[in-house]
Amino acid sequence: MLKKWYVIHTYAGYENKVKSNLERRIQSLGMEDKIFRILIPTEEIAEMRDGEKVITEKKFFPGYVLVEMEMDDESWAVVRNTPGVTNFVGPGIKPTALDEDEVKETLKNAGLIDGRPKPKPKVRYASGDKVKVIDGPFKDFIGSVEAVELDRNKLKVMMTIFGRATPVELDFLQVEKV
Repeated sequence: MLKKWYVIHTYAGYENKVKSNLERRIQSLGMEDKIFRILIPTEEIAEMRDGEKVITEKKFFPGYVLVEMEMDDESWAVVRNTPGVTNFVGPGIKPTALDEDEVKETLKNAGLIDGRPKPKPKVRYASGDKVKVIDGPFKDFIGSVEAVELDRNKLKVMMTIFGRATPVELDFLQVEKV
């Protein structure tokens, strides 16, 4: 039988509790050969608080947990009857395995493939947004976002410096929306 990834639905906020409950059940029932990994996909979010860069973890899919397992009646019952699990995700009675591409993308975003990704900024910026610089040599200057480079977490901001409009490249964490 092939091992595949499945999604289970939990009560919101109980993902970690479900994971630990399921890990205990797998061990106590000897299901390590059928249920392999349990994952709560998260991403790191960077923000500035009181002038300090703070990194927090945010769940990709609140209320959901991914389980890598070989699906049969016994393993299905172990997962389904775990406290906090409301159901498997999928149409019909039997769960549907995730598509391999979905799994790879989710594991990559969670940093489990190709290393940990760079923390994403909490605030999203768009061209035309007014921002105030909160860190660096241009602290307290106000400008307008001209361009957003999501892959580099950088903004091109037009500011008036010495009476002239000047483009300045800033990190997302150096500014806040006005």
